[in-house]
Amino acid sequence: MFKKVLIAEDHESASISVQKTLHDLAIPNDVKNCVFYCDDALSRIKKALGQQDPYELLITDLSFDNDVPQQLNTGAELIKAAREIQPDLKVLIFSVENRASVVNALARELNLDAYVPKARHDAKDLRLAIETIYNGRKYISKNLQQSATQQSTFEFNDFDKIIISLLARGTTQKNIPIYLQNNNLKPSGLSSVEKRLNAIKNALNIFNNEQLIAYCKDHKII
Repeated sequence: MFKKVLIAEDHESASISVQKTLHDLAIPNDVKNCVFYCDDALSRIKKALGQQDPYELLITDLSFDNDVPQQLNTGAELIKAAREIQPDLKVLIFSVENRASVVNALARELNLDAYVPKARHDAKDLRLAIETIYNGRKYISKNLQQSATQQSTFEFNDFDKIIISLLARGTTQKNIPIYLQNNNLKPSGLSSVEKRLNAIKNALNIFNNEQLIAYCKDHKII
């Protein structure tokens, strides 16, 4: 079984739940292997590599509270940064996101080893996921909303598709107005872009831009 696991989770109750699961699996764990911020998680991964005692598994949430300025603000950003310095790191996402369409898109984009939604019986699900990936297989929970073909009533206009496509190509949100202005597209202000993205995410119950991009790709909107 895994000997060294890092937990990146900003809600203490969820972190404690994961720690208990690790304890039940006889996986060593203590407070230094539990962090509340993505930047701290990446620092721990770098430090462990430098000490030639790398983490074998990263368990992370997708969304984190932005109460302290961070370089990495989401679980997806953390995973990408961690895999750049440790490509063989196993990754399990433990998140409230439970839509099959979004999860499957994220699993492909991030090459996840496992995904478990926070829900009833998630401790049992989490344990099974850890055992499965330890044995060299991938695990996507069956406890997802199987609604991949169910389109939201939200109607995407051309402006929406442009700004989401720019995000998907790596353009930062603050730089989108530059593209809009250079191409004589209106509205082109940053506040307009932010308001529109927030409106879309609220309508679709999506928490961040990474999930929005995954949703739009999965539904062939972009």
